[in-house]
Amino acid sequence: MSNIVKGGEFLIKEILANEIFSLEELSEEQKMLRDSAKEFIDREVIPHHDRFEKKDYALTEETMRKLGEMGLLGITVPEEYGGLGMGFVSTMLACDYVSGGNGSLATAYGAHTGIGTLPTLLYGSEELKKKYLPDLATGTKFGAYCLTEPDAGSDANSGKTRAKLSEDGKHYIINGQKMWISNAGFADTFTLFAKIDDDKNITGFVINRSELEDPNSLTFGEEEHKLGIRSSSTRQVFFNDMKIPVENMLGERNNGFKIALNALNVGRIKLAAANLDGQRRILNHSIQYSNERKQFGVSISTFGAIRKKIAEMSTGVFVSEAGSYRLAKNVEDKIEELVAGGMDHQQAELKGVEEFAVEASILKVFVSDLTQNTADEGIQIYGGMGFSEDTPMESAWRDARIGRIYEGTNEINRLLAVGMLIKRAMKGELDLLSPAMAISKELMGIPSFEVPDYSELMSEEKAIIANLKKVFLMVSGAALQKYMMDIEKQQHLLLNASEILNQIYMAESAILRAEKHFSADSVEAAMAQLNLYKAIDKIIAAAKEGIVSFAEGDEQRMMLSGLRRFTKYTNSPNVVALTEKVAAHFIQKGHY
Repeated sequence: MSNIVKGGEFLIKEILANEIFSLEELSEEQKMLRDSAKEFIDREVIPHHDRFEKKDYALTEETMRKLGEMGLLGITVPEEYGGLGMGFVSTMLACDYVSGGNGSLATAYGAHTGIGTLPTLLYGSEELKKKYLPDLATGTKFGAYCLTEPDAGSDANSGKTRAKLSEDGKHYIINGQKMWISNAGFADTFTLFAKIDDDKNITGFVINRSELEDPNSLTFGEEEHKLGIRSSSTRQVFFNDMKIPVENMLGERNNGFKIALNALNVGRIKLAAANLDGQRRILNHSIQYSNERKQFGVSISTFGAIRKKIAEMSTGVFVSEAGSYRLAKNVEDKIEELVAGGMDHQQAELKGVEEFAVEASILKVFVSDLTQNTADEGIQIYGGMGFSEDTPMESAWRDARIGRIYEGTNEINRLLAVGMLIKRAMKGELDLLSPAMAISKELMGIPSFEVPDYSELMSEEKAIIANLKKVFLMVSGAALQKYMMDIEKQQHLLLNASEILNQIYMAESAILRAEKHFSADSVEAAMAQLNLYKAIDKIIAAAKEGIVSFAEGDEQRMMLSGLRRFTKYTNSPNVVALTEKVAAHFIQKGHY
């Protein structure tokens, strides 16, 4: 397939509208999947909001069983192991629409279908897959993933849980503890990580609680009392001479860190999806409330300050959807390409997701940050009522907060995205150096004063995106030249580079979605343009902070001049008019 891009390649290549996928292109089967998931949440979850808020763990478990009966726990699991065997886009779609109604259920669902199932699916032997996957796919048993320890969070390889081979060589005996384990209270299938003897790296294992020789070798702490996701079961897990058959090792010895990383890569993409319908629902509540709430004799939705918030929240949803489904299809296409080339499906899934690890981190950060902000603005639109437990905003805000911590904190993911790009460049997998050097030459030359023809839809916006990519290459290239192998220690600068990277990917996604499916005067085009305008401001701030911090003299002046050149509009948009257009559309419609 000619439109298959490589991970990170969007930075050095012009991506065309016909090369991206978006929600407008769902198949009939996918639309049915979406509608059934949404209908289920509206019927089985939304009416029980208060029970979820009162730590009704049994309700979460019961709802998960119903999702299993509908097949929504086994979307990604191949049919031969009891699942539906659907593609990556369908997996994202299910995650999107199942997760929007309640944060506790979203966590249980994500932990089960993602990190609770994927390590066995991607790394398990044929025997392990046949044994564990059918129950996980149907919800007969639920999965939990035991990685984090009191002293090993982001630094997963520093865990103290140990595995020792039994004298008869048939079992590994596990001792240690894990914490923050989602689904621990009702899970039966546990994926866990431990170091065998004095190994340098952790190793992965899978076991059913119900098959343990000694039930007391696996014990649990009390349920954690958390800021949000209150009906999500979260406990400490203790291993006390717990015996796991040697054949229950996932992958190879010492390979657990890679298993954990790849499970988290998928988790990051799906975490973005898990935030989408939450954003839509928060926005819809906000629009409805602003239309109904009267002050000074009129609906507050007539006030410019409220309309601005609704326009920005709507734009955020459009952009989040654009990036999420673009990446989902990239991953799906890559998997299909690898399978067509003779790779087995298990390996192809691994490689397909690994290929887009940079984009996975971008999405995770951007969408989880935005969801928190959307919930915050939702409270503000509700005013004093937003702070009350009687309205949905207060719990939405608390539930949204965990998204910035899950699957590696957003800070870790920002550093990861840029770090992975640099590593790819150094390995020769991605040529960032040639374009970065070309930009240095361009800065020395005389800029063109010709006024381009921007009559085609999104043509100026796409030209700006091309220039914003030059900003990233200019700043990161110069920083890399200065610090070389010590660049990883410059976290301030990497965070700046990450902000530029995130804004480029998401703005480009929205622009290409608008170009592919909508007209020049559409509200979707207005949202893409509005987002780009705001993205440029964020990119200027991040780039400028980096440039003035590591460059001096003529180099600094030249780069600041380049920054001005590369972030300049020929025809600046009327931001207030765009904002009003978006707000008017959704306020009149009554929902997103």
